[in-house]
Amino acid sequence: MDHTLIIGLGNPDPALETTYHNVGALAMQWIAEHAAGGGTADGKSDVPPKFRTHRNSFSYAKIGNDIFIRPLVFMNESGHAVHEAMRAFGAGAEDIIVIHDDSDIAIGDFKRATGGGSAGHNGIKSIIDHLHTENFTRIRIGIRKPNEVRRKKAGDFVLSPITGADKKIFERIFQKISGSLAPAF
Repeated sequence: MDHTLIIGLGNPDPALETTYHNVGALAMQWIAEHAAGGGTADGKSDVPPKFRTHRNSFSYAKIGNDIFIRPLVFMNESGHAVHEAMRAFGAGAEDIIVIHDDSDIAIGDFKRATGGGSAGHNGIKSIIDHLHTENFTRIRIGIRKPNEVRRKKAGDFVLSPITGADKKIFERIFQKISGSLAPAF
């Protein structure tokens, strides 16, 4: 396959757009805008990439050899949209990079790995169930506050709006992730 599918997990509800659980979709969007080419001082395109909808399952934008994808289904149903995208573009599991939130990693950190289980992330579990493999690349972005006195359950904060201070941290992380993907562009 000549393309890499870069998939950002999130929820399609506009009310959830800027929550911690949507950080994967936000990262994918940020990376796509910067990969589109720099018309502005920060490298962001003057004209954002145009995302097209495929069968109400996912939206996508082609930039160079990469296809940026956002499932249009709720997080827990991500596997269906990812499987549909792979069929639409003739991709295998080895051709995809899934970006998602991880409540076991502190804000300001991210980890990249290939393979492994879902670690309780329902979007990843759905993808594994639909693809019948764990052999795909994941970029896990930390969303947990560092140095918590009492560890909160993920459900207690993942749907909270991202704070202004955390937005700045995420933007720096998105830039690092984009740099780590540069050979794919």
